[in-house]
Amino acid sequence: MTRNAHIVVVDDEPDVRETLQEYLTLQGYEVTALDGGPALRQLVDAERPFDLAILDITMPGEDGLSLARYLRELCDVGIIMVTAAGETVDRIVGLEMGADDYLPKPVDYRELLARIKAVLRRAAPKPAATMPEDAPHTLIAFGECRLDLEAHRLYGADGEALALTAMEFDLLRAFAERPNRVLSRDQLLELAHNRNWEPFDRSIDIRIARIRRKVERDPGKPQIIKTVRGAGYVFSPGKG
Repeated sequence: MTRNAHIVVVDDEPDVRETLQEYLTLQGYEVTALDGGPALRQLVDAERPFDLAILDITMPGEDGLSLARYLRELCDVGIIMVTAAGETVDRIVGLEMGADDYLPKPVDYRELLARIKAVLRRAAPKPAATMPEDAPHTLIAFGECRLDLEAHRLYGADGEALALTAMEFDLLRAFAERPNRVLSRDQLLELAHNRNWEPFDRSIDIRIARIRRKVERDPGKPQIIKTVRGAGYVFSPGKG
């Protein structure tokens, strides 16, 4: 980007959002701090573009989970959820809503900065697009869909770009680069996120389910990304 990325921080605690705003501004980002859902919806309604939202899950009124679903239905901005320690269920639901990442409170600012950079780096471009006809892009077939590795886009059978989070793209790329090879959940977590996640984390299963709804004819009977019981998942090119 030629402009500084615009980050929106949504948290009902004034000290938290003001500190985050100050820290991220010093890192070179444009930052808007908001106190809750109504303010975020006003920002969206005003059509002021932003690149990433940091959402606190636990807020009075409309919580971060509802806001994540609202944003994901409208746009492809990056979403990082902030959760209180031990809120495993909320983290899982946040991922199901399409969040790209999550962090526990209290937030380590250096880790948050690294996550922000990773999500922004992997995020798909926002303008609507159709599949390139003559551009020398590497397109990988996932059933009737095509994954563009250069553009970080997934195109449907009609050639229109499908909504895709950064984590979903990283998983698809991991499969595309390792066809017909069984990949364990731990391998996929490492390949897609380059960090250790918590034991028994369900995030991979959740993301695979979301991907299957996009690339499989019958997500209930997957033929492209198959489950290998007790081992992980395998990408079978030419299926579907």
